[in-house]
Amino acid sequence: MFDDVRLGHSVDVHGIRPLVQGITDSVRRNPGAIVSLARLKNADEYTYMHSVAVCAMMVGLAKQLKLDEDQTYSAGLAGLLHDLGKAHIPAEILSKPGKLTEQEAAIMRNHAVEGFEMLLGSDDADPIALDVCLHHHEKWNGEGYPMGHKGKEISLSSKMAAVCDVYDAITSDRCYKSAWDPAEAMRMMAKWSSGHFDPRVFQAFVKGIGIYPVGSLVQLTSGRIGVVIEQGSRSLTTPKVNVFYSTRLNMRIMPIIVDLSAPSVMERISNLEDPKKSKFKDINQLWSGTAGI
Repeated sequence: MFDDVRLGHSVDVHGIRPLVQGITDSVRRNPGAIVSLARLKNADEYTYMHSVAVCAMMVGLAKQLKLDEDQTYSAGLAGLLHDLGKAHIPAEILSKPGKLTEQEAAIMRNHAVEGFEMLLGSDDADPIALDVCLHHHEKWNGEGYPMGHKGKEISLSSKMAAVCDVYDAITSDRCYKSAWDPAEAMRMMAKWSSGHFDPRVFQAFVKGIGIYPVGSLVQLTSGRIGVVIEQGSRSLTTPKVNVFYSTRLNMRIMPIIVDLSAPSVMERISNLEDPKKSKFKDINQLWSGTAGI
């Protein structure tokens, strides 16, 4: 789809409907799998894998907000198409490792309008996808773009896309920055939430992704270290953790999955570990191999 748009072809919305349905079905089977998989994307894959991740997160968020089936599908379609305008951004700007100049930043911001206009010219334009293409960078406090809309001026779908877009962007490796740890990303988004995001939408997002999202490196009260592989069934603070290291023994131990929500488990998460400062270089393998991917 992105390649076709770069070549000047119109957007075939009808042709991507099976993909949106496939992602929606996958999210229903395993809510964290596609979002987790998308975290493994490299910088070259960012533009389209980011769209896949946002599509999956929009579907999950729609479920948390109790939207009906048609609304959920439209939210997923909007997530897949939200960055369509980036297909027209010059590669040297899109992949620039350093800070953008003022002129380059203006060109980058214009992707919202570009995507809207491209989608408007398709034969099967979805009104929710059109709205999200244009408004996914609007902020709750009115400091976003391109219209500077705020609060109730922003549609529910665009409020949802704003949260999903930011989360995937800051937890992904980019040409100009390294990925943030999922739990750290969630903590920072909570700090921004009063200005950037609709509070109700952000709270629903946290409920779906978790306080300790998949991929978070945590230490338990027993002194064991593990990586979160799945959200718990009972509480945001009791996910499933793949435990693989003992700080008391100062050594690796046989990996074991601990469900912190199980009544028989007395351990809890005591603190977050910083993956960048840790000596564990195989964190991705530790969670992706056990998270249904």
